Amino acid sequence: MYAITGITGQVGGAMARALLAAGKPVRAVVRDLHKGQAWAALGCEVVSARMEDAAALSRAFANVEGVFILPPSEFDPEPGFPEAKAVIAAVLEAIAQARPERVVCLSTVGAQARQHNLLTQRSLLEQALNGLPCPVSFLRPAWFLENLAWDIAPAKETGLLSCFLQPLDHETPMVATEDIGRVAAQLIQQSWTGKRVVELEGPKRLTQLEIAETLGQVLSRPVTAHAVPRETWGALFKSQGMRDPRPRMQMLDGFNEGWICFEGAPETILEGTVDLKTVLESLVSAAHLAR
Repeated sequence: MYAITGITGQVGGAMARALLAAGKPVRAVVRDLHKGQAWAALGCEVVSARMEDAAALSRAFANVEGVFILPPSEFDPEPGFPEAKAVIAAVLEAIAQARPERVVCLSTVGAQARQHNLLTQRSLLEQALNGLPCPVSFLRPAWFLENLAWDIAPAKETGLLSCFLQPLDHETPMVATEDIGRVAAQLIQQSWTGKRVVELEGPKRLTQLEIAETLGQVLSRPVTAHAVPRETWGALFKSQGMRDPRPRMQMLDGFNEGWICFEGAPETILEGTVDLKTVLESLVSAAHLAR
């Protein structure tokens, strides 16, 4: 039995589908049992637990071969990341009580960076789980291609792709959530000792210019990449409802300046198979169906 947190999201869902396709039993850990009904219909055991509730998580992680930790992402955290720290404390306590055979944790590219930024939440998680007595794999994927979902409607309406990753011709490692879930499913079925880091990117590194061109092909209209000036980010993010845009801006700076990067040698980084156009076609189709 494999317990999966975050199963209602893209990565957790892709992982669960891969395990089910392999005939493996899955325990879906959800906040709301109603949202677990679709997974129950697919044959999953469904349990309810909030990621901040150590006792509930401990019950969810009991008697399983492996646990997948996908902590909720806080995109506008309070100073010091108290939200992430509450989840980390609960996860640590639950794993210590349940004693699963192994743990796979979704981390991020650049988790090793010492500079403070939005992804520091994942750095804190890795540091905490490093102390676990059981085998732990930290899966560090590249920038999610599915982040482009936010750009579909504006690009279709205006023909512009607003880019925060700069310069526009800089190649950035990116990866599809389907690849992340598939690799996570593979990892949790493996046996290893101690702690290991697994880094993952897509089949090709991408520039914002390439993304705009491909999005234009999918939308059947020209799309131009536009570099959003750095000096406008703070006001823009605040206008979108963020209380403190600094962690997000620091994260973007990290990608643009190169200190958010893979830690391992190039030959050790895994490559996914899902390409940009496939993801964009799926995102555009989903946006059309949601209208």
